[in-house]
Amino acid sequence: MAAPGDTYERELKALLAGDQKSVAKMVKTCNALETAAYNSLLREPFLVIRAAGSLGVDLVALRWDFSFPIEVKSSTDPVMHFSKSQRLVEQADNMLDECHRSHLVPVYAFRLKGFRGDPWRVFTIPCDHVFRGKHSVLYRRLPKLDVSQSGNYIMRWEDGMKLSDFILYTSGDYSSGME
Repeated sequence: MAAPGDTYERELKALLAGDQKSVAKMVKTCNALETAAYNSLLREPFLVIRAAGSLGVDLVALRWDFSFPIEVKSSTDPVMHFSKSQRLVEQADNMLDECHRSHLVPVYAFRLKGFRGDPWRVFTIPCDHVFRGKHSVLYRRLPKLDVSQSGNYIMRWEDGMKLSDFILYTSGDYSSGME
């Protein structure tokens, strides 16, 4: 039996990789713009690799124009407090350190269970690092995780960027108002 988060890691991997069945299933409850974004992955998919470790990155998405590590989270609660788990804090810190070394933008993908429409939201970790090239623009565009007064990350699903908007942005289709 798969671990609880594996289902959503596999779902996101299949979506970004442009798997026809996964995209068709996702768009059943999406609006026209969200559907168009997901369908664009059929033409411009990413190569998506599942990472083996548990402290850092779940997926790595690669394509000629963008590459980024992704940590996948899912919940029925639209707010995730990292302070509830030391593992979440260590994971975020490790991911941020590794991304700084390679100048890659760390991406968190948060799936809200039971949501109709685009259930995925993406974020990045706030930092002072100076990213290069397209990654600099990507970092500025992505919503940042909130930080509590005590310095802990908080991920609020409603504050994230829809995955469909992120897909449009990375595909170069700026009709979503991202640019």
